[in-house]
Amino acid sequence: MFGMGAKEAGILLGLVAVIPFWKIFSKAGFSGWLSLTLVVPFLNIIVLFYLGFAEWPVHRELNQLKKGSGNVVV
Repeated sequence: MFGMGAKEAGILLGLVAVIPFWKIFSKAGFSGWLSLTLVVPFLNIIVLFYLGFAEWPVHRELNQLKKGSGNVVV
């Protein structure tokens, strides 16, 4: 691919995949740095399951606001 070896192409594709996941993690209320775990084999599957089944901080804040708790700063 463009005169690169397989290793360089894999690194490039891995970094390109991290960018959208950084935005997804950030919008969900998690640290964007968590997206870097997606380039580590097997850990990426665990992180995606965590993202899918964990209570998102954004939802936690929304539920607190719906309950009338005035503690949440928006």
